[in-house]
Amino acid sequence: MKRRRQLTDKILWLSVAVSLFCASALWAQTSEPQTAEFDQTVASAVAATGVPSASVAVVANGQITYAKAFGKADVEKNLVANSHTRYAAGSISKQFTVAAMLLAQEQGKVSLDDKVSKYYPDLTRANEITIRELLSHTSGYEDYAPQDYMIPEWTKPIDADTILDRWAKKPLNFDPGTRWQYSNTNYVLAGKIFEKATGQSLVPFLRERIFEPLGMISTGDCEEHTSEDATAYTRYALGPPRPVAREANGWYFAAGELCTTASDLARWDIAFLQKRVLSAKSYDEFTRETKLKDGKPTHYALGLGVGDLHGIPMISHSGEVSGFLAINRVFPSKDVGVIVLSNQDGVNLIGPLSQDIALLMIEPHAASSAKEDQEVRTILEGLQQGHIERAKFTANANSYFNDLALGDYRSSLASLGKLQMLTRQNEQARGGMTHLSYRAQFERKAVMLNIYRTPDGKFEQFLVEEQF
Repeated sequence: MKRRRQLTDKILWLSVAVSLFCASALWAQTSEPQTAEFDQTVASAVAATGVPSASVAVVANGQITYAKAFGKADVEKNLVANSHTRYAAGSISKQFTVAAMLLAQEQGKVSLDDKVSKYYPDLTRANEITIRELLSHTSGYEDYAPQDYMIPEWTKPIDADTILDRWAKKPLNFDPGTRWQYSNTNYVLAGKIFEKATGQSLVPFLRERIFEPLGMISTGDCEEHTSEDATAYTRYALGPPRPVAREANGWYFAAGELCTTASDLARWDIAFLQKRVLSAKSYDEFTRETKLKDGKPTHYALGLGVGDLHGIPMISHSGEVSGFLAINRVFPSKDVGVIVLSNQDGVNLIGPLSQDIALLMIEPHAASSAKEDQEVRTILEGLQQGHIERAKFTANANSYFNDLALGDYRSSLASLGKLQMLTRQNEQARGGMTHLSYRAQFERKAVMLNIYRTPDGKFEQFLVEEQF
């Protein structure tokens, strides 16, 4: 167990206290209707999925506008989660490893174009692979931890050098730069290179250069347990939350070592959006999509996924370690960030919930309208009973819903149980109508809704489709 570093600098603590006071004031400024909408969205998702807890933070225009936790940090102890509860961030940690490497590059201590052989010449094809290829998952090194459940080996402590000796000396999965394949081995190696090039340990460096200046006082190595840490849970199939062991010391290092709060990640998002930590050149390297040697896109930059949500540019990354799931989405053109943390793996709460929250922020007109969603829910629940309100449908749709169709809808949907959660996935114009897609989570299964709505509000199409 690493000794926890004690913060004794009075000036630092004063600055942190001021930042926390300001953050509290900012949260209080969030509009009541928006807060109520967020509360309902998160609470419904937690109830529908049965996860012990979820913690959510939202950033807008340089401020933390929302930060709340719902559910239990520990079910057996009846410990309620709050905004100070820490969760494992998993692979969200990778962007901090990249930030450290970029800061070291700014100091002239390392270059992203250095070959691995400069630091670890005995690793497989080290003279061909660059640090940049490690950070973009294009090196070819095999992932040492692809499993999404706790395996026996992870209960035994290990160190980074042993990981590299066992996995970074294997034959490559592909020639460097020719494919993209996610690999935690890349980041363990990158972290070791950082420490060798700078002479500094990674997490203390991050604490000094990023966490403390930004007031991220909860953020640190997961091996340094605190009383604020949430308990880890897993789920077997559709069963209830079950306590699960955490990985032993050493397994994640620079690939996923951090524990934090949603509020602390929000502080990082604000600094990231305002480009306050790195130089403009470094920020560009950080966020620029990596291309393969044949020019094909990877949809990945350095420790960050690049894409869009409803056409709005998005930078994001998720994280998973035993008993925890996390996601951080940032929308630079909207100055918005959304963080969702949960203390249960095995159920996809973080993806749909973070999308719903993001849409409420970046594209309100396309986000779930409470009235329209309720109407869709009512129709779907009616179809479970084998009937529809025909006045709401066009002539084409009414011809589709004949007696045979309604009978099949009733018999197939009734067995799914109660409708638990309805999540809007997409909205776009087509054929003079609005095309809507939803994910409907029932007690026993999730299905997709494929809907067309006419300008006068009638349903031209309302198809329920199986999701595989």
